[in-house]
Amino acid sequence: MLNKDVNRGVRWGLTGVLIFAATLIAAPVALASSTESTNWAGYAVHRPGMSFHHVSATWIQPIATCSSGQPSYSSVWVGLGGYSPTSDALEQIGTELDCTAGGRPISSAWFELVPAPTENISLAVRPGDAIHASVTVAGTRVVVELDNLTTHHWFRKTLHTEAIDVSSAEWIVEAPSECIGQYTCQALPLANFGSVVFESAKVSTTNGTVGTISGTEWARTKITLTPGSQSLIVARGSSDTAGTAAPSVLRGGGSAFGVTFATAPVQSRPATARDARVRVGASPGYIRH
Repeated sequence: MLNKDVNRGVRWGLTGVLIFAATLIAAPVALASSTESTNWAGYAVHRPGMSFHHVSATWIQPIATCSSGQPSYSSVWVGLGGYSPTSDALEQIGTELDCTAGGRPISSAWFELVPAPTENISLAVRPGDAIHASVTVAGTRVVVELDNLTTHHWFRKTLHTEAIDVSSAEWIVEAPSECIGQYTCQALPLANFGSVVFESAKVSTTNGTVGTISGTEWARTKITLTPGSQSLIVARGSSDTAGTAAPSVLRGGGSAFGVTFATAPVQSRPATARDARVRVGASPGYIRH
């Protein structure tokens, strides 16, 4: 969900340092033509009273630039719902590209039906692989599909859930979040993914309207990932900069755009003894998108 990681799980970073925030980050105005987020970069489409049925796109799994020090994380996905500040559901599928504290890249795939936890996909995804992803929702039935067009292997699963949001559709590069409890969440450091290009981006509504991101039947919002004034707990020796990500203008009739990684100054502080006590006293959990 955009800038609002409600009911996210707990996950320890690859160094064992807990990322912690005392309050939720406020969500921006949902219907603006452009906005900033601390964890999303890309585009969302929406229209009051409109329900979306299907979203899809293709991309090349990016190649991370990793260095030793602090672990970092990134994910690329398509989804339905989750854009509204009041949303409590999001149906999504995508790929992950993380860096370990030792500077090793890790590439994987996953899907998630918020508020349920992330589920890993047993599908090999390597940097440079061409990926096609889609989410389709009809009533309480959700179909998530991920195709590795390079290896010709694929994953498809049908699920049923009462928690459904189809009020928006998204194409997103994300800094995954880590939470302590239900309402205390923090975006994790964004991995240097270089750039990602979404292509063949399509969306359809429940009444059968089909189009691209720039379709005239709905509004679209361009989302830029900006750390802003968030205070991060960082490992000793880490830089006081954080990853940002910005989407390009739409091209290909609204079916394609790129997202590019950059860095910006950010307020940070070292982990304290209190943070260590919180880490020891908490139960290990899982990452949430």
